[in-house]
Amino acid sequence: MKVGPGKLTIGLAVLFLGGALSVATAFAGGKSVTLTGEIGDAMCGNKHQMEGSAADCTRECVSRGSKYALVVGDKVYTLETSDKATLAKLSDLAGQKAKVSGTADDTSIQVASVVASQ
Repeated sequence: MKVGPGKLTIGLAVLFLGGALSVATAFAGGKSVTLTGEIGDAMCGNKHQMEGSAADCTRECVSRGSKYALVVGDKVYTLETSDKATLAKLSDLAGQKAKVSGTADDTSIQVASVVASQ
């Protein structure tokens, strides 16, 4: 069976759209959560590897490309946001306890809000 260029293009378009939709709905299928933990970074998790404070390590790792994370016990959730105010708040709270609300899957949270916690 021969596949012409038109059918190949349509097949590739369907595959591309299917992949794009699965990425777009990754958080849509998640659940709304509010979790309390320590603001760290995804690379170090709950074991900071640089000398200095947890806050300094977190900020340095984020400046080198890691993402902020919420460490809840042994579980590390990568925090997803591009909002500059939220990123500034995460930097302020680095190494401290915080309450993060958003939409979560097993490994990450799409951040809706973040506040300091006791």
